Amino acid sequence: MLETIDFNQKKLPKAAYKQEWDALIERLVVLQQQAHNAGVGLVVLFEGWNGAGKGSRISDLMYNLDARSTGVYVGLDLDPDAREFAGREWGVTGYYPIMQDFWKALGERNSITFYDRGWYSAVIQHMLYNAPAKLLLPKEEERHYLDSIYDFERQLTADGYIVVKFFVHMTKEAQVKRLRSLHDDPATRWRVTDKKLHSHHGYEAAYELYDRLLERSDYPFAPWVLLNGEDKRRTNLTIARTLVEALEQGLRQKEANDALRGAFSAHQAEMEAQFNLEALGMTDGVGAPGRGMLSGMRLARARAQAEAARELAPRQSRFAIVEDYPQVDLIDHSLAIDPESYKKTLRALQARLFRLENIMFQKRVPLILMYEGWDAAGKGGNIKRVAQALDARAYNIFPSPAPTKPELNHPFLWRYWTRLPKAGHVGMYDRSWYGRVLVERVEGFATPEEWSRAYDEINEFEHDLVDWGAILLKFWVDVSPEEQLRRFQDRETDPAKQWKITEDDWRNREKYPQYKAAINDMFRLTSTTFAPWIVLESDDKRYARIKALRIIVSALEDRLGVEHFG
Repeated sequence: MLETIDFNQKKLPKAAYKQEWDALIERLVVLQQQAHNAGVGLVVLFEGWNGAGKGSRISDLMYNLDARSTGVYVGLDLDPDAREFAGREWGVTGYYPIMQDFWKALGERNSITFYDRGWYSAVIQHMLYNAPAKLLLPKEEERHYLDSIYDFERQLTADGYIVVKFFVHMTKEAQVKRLRSLHDDPATRWRVTDKKLHSHHGYEAAYELYDRLLERSDYPFAPWVLLNGEDKRRTNLTIARTLVEALEQGLRQKEANDALRGAFSAHQAEMEAQFNLEALGMTDGVGAPGRGMLSGMRLARARAQAEAARELAPRQSRFAIVEDYPQVDLIDHSLAIDPESYKKTLRALQARLFRLENIMFQKRVPLILMYEGWDAAGKGGNIKRVAQALDARAYNIFPSPAPTKPELNHPFLWRYWTRLPKAGHVGMYDRSWYGRVLVERVEGFATPEEWSRAYDEINEFEHDLVDWGAILLKFWVDVSPEEQLRRFQDRETDPAKQWKITEDDWRNREKYPQYKAAINDMFRLTSTTFAPWIVLESDDKRYARIKALRIIVSALEDRLGVEHFG
């Protein structure tokens, strides 16, 4: 792709340039406000050679735009002389996944985020500094990096962002001249280290990598725009014109999407009103239904809604799914352990986990434990027994309450990308990213389009975590409807437990068919070979706790090469 840049074009006259530039900037300023009000996000990535003027191009734009809804992220150089990361020997690539910084820097869906070097620069640096001879990694490794990049950009565009990617190109001769000029000026010398000054020695190898990455990442939803870094005026006009066209198109698309969402909401409201009219004064023939129970009509309606949602779920995932994924109706509710065996085994497993966690910390291996399950199934108690065995400085428990306004203004995975344990630490999630395909699906907080594409977005996220080197264990804490009802009633009558029960818990029992269908779809579409679901049968909470601890201990032993616990 890089060969398409024409470095011999005649320079634009200053007067003609200024006239067009001023008109484009005036239009861009107006569009920024319209996009802000409409909730349209713009992500602008600048990649290119050292000294190509990426920062100056961003500065020219920032001078004119509203800074209150504009952010700039500046990519840092990877230091090849830094001490080798201690976890690399154990399959961990860094303290955090390579894409986390870019997720964290992402502005809200009503803002503009500029990235002065981003995920492609990070990939190139990893490839150059960690590569064998000739500074080129095998193509398989390059594809691994591009998987994460593709997922990131596609998720953003699907979620209402516009992604614009600029690559600022220049010849080797022009790069040398510009870097020397910056280095020789005392005011700008700090920007050009000796290492960067001589970076042109790797120009040919980097050119080959850049060219191959550009060709393979020129996605229809996020194409590259190549810029001539030796022609400032023509480059500025191309940038401004591209951003104006992108925002205009994005606003038109947002208007169309809002119309579709409005039509869907109106249809839902009409169906709800119709049901309320039909159900008025009706019971199941034996009087009003008890609390948390379903009348005949409500049960029929719940089943119909469950079936309708099931039809909207994807037929399959693009990821490999294990053959024996769980199904709600096949879960065994009779499993139990006697109290004495429980106490003895619990102490032994917790002691083992404590020792393994110390080794895990030294090896810099991250452990992620994710808990989903029915209300009152025992998720919190299970997490407490794990945390009890760990050094308090080595773990974090991340709950998933209702999302905040900033979280709602980001992709749903953003709040989990920004809450990951550091390598060597443990992250425990009391409910998780699966809320998008469970409660948000059932309660209508996400549209069918949003939750149906979320299955593979979740798989992509988990694939990145596993590629990073994390041990990822996904627990479904299950309890029968009968045992759940008993626990609900116990909570209502016990003053010490009343805070644990809400009207929402009772209401959710009335939607059992919808939740059951959502759970089965979740198992079917996200029980990947690299992150399968593990059921904790929790009608007997003690049994579920011991099972979880055994699985955690075994996973750590396998990764750390430690002899298995007897």
